[in-house]
Parts: sequence; C-alpha cells; structure tokens
Amino acid sequence: MVNVKKGMESPTESRGVTKQKWLEERKKKIGKLLDANGLDLSKAYMLDTQVAAENKYKKWEKDPAPYGWDVFNQKTRYNAYKKRTKNIDLDLDEYNKLKESDPEFYRDASSLQYGEAPKVSEDRIEKMVKELKNRDEKRRSFSRRRRYLDEKDIDSINDRNEHFNQKIERAFGKYTLEIKNNLERGTALPD
Repeated sequence: MVNVKKGMESPTESRGVTKQKWLEERKKKIGKLLDANGLDLSKAYMLDTQVAAENKYKKWEKDPAPYGWDVFNQKTRYNAYKKRTKNIDLDLDEYNKLKESDPEFYRDASSLQYGEAPKVSEDRIEKMVKELKNRDEKRRSFSRRRRYLDEKDIDSINDRNEHFNQKIERAFGKYTLEIKNNLERGTALPD
C-alpha cells in the first residue's frame, strides 16, 4: 500500500531545482553584495568578473550552426573551406618556380596538356595525408547530443504528437498517474 501511495504522488523535478527556487537562492547569495553596492537584481551582471563577462560575450558573438538547407549553401561551404585550409602554409617560392617552369601553368580549355600535373614534392603529399587523417579523426570523435533518450518509453508517432503528449502530461500527469500505474501492473478495473 505504501508503494502504491508513493507512486500516486507527483514525481519530483527531473532537473532538480526549478527556476523560481534557483532565482530565490541567487537572490540570497548575491543579495548582500547588491545591497552593499546599492544595486537591484536587474543590475546583478555588474558583479560579474571580467573573465565571466568575456565568456558570456563570446557565447553571444558565436554564429549559430547552419541548419537545414543552409548546410549546403555557398557561404557555408566557403567557411568550411577556409576552416580546413587555415592550417596549410603556402610556400610562394615553390609556387613561383612551378609557374615559371610550365608555360601553360594556367591552362585554358583548348590546352593539349589535359590531365598532366606538375610534380608535387613528397613533403607536400605527407602534409595532405596528415590533414586528411586529422579530419577523419575529428569526424570519428564527434558525437552530437542525442535528442531522444533510448531508455524512455516511446508514446508518440511523430514530433508534433510527442510535443502534444508532453503538454498533456505536464497539465494532467498528476491526475492520471494512478491510472497509468494500474494499467502497467494490470490491476485496472474494467468498466
């Protein structure tokens, strides 16, 4: 009976502290500092250290990640190219020597040297291989935050239905908890 009674009570907050409790605790913590400096809670940011403020502004200045079709537009692809090539050093002397040695360094479509490329040094090839391996390693180590919890029961058929179910659970969850528990145990009485 005690276990059933505990199951009927509404579940505790999953994240721990509500926003209201957090604000109250924050008021208590920095209330004395604010009073001493003659500030109210809306001016609490003035008590931040320089490092904390710089970190906050860095987050604000950061551009949002591309989303949807923006992943494939020209600007995003160019930014990815710049990011990949920023670590590559350019040897202008070697470039100029190659350009002088080949009269058709910049070929047009009517050139008969189609498919021929200048000889590339071994250290350049090694640098390219190293860069490709680094990219592959970064790609493998990347792990995005999963939107769905694997251990959570699936009770929806699509995203909109999941959102609707969450709203219903938030509004009526404490009233339907006993019915759900009875259905899970198999002790629900038929009408």
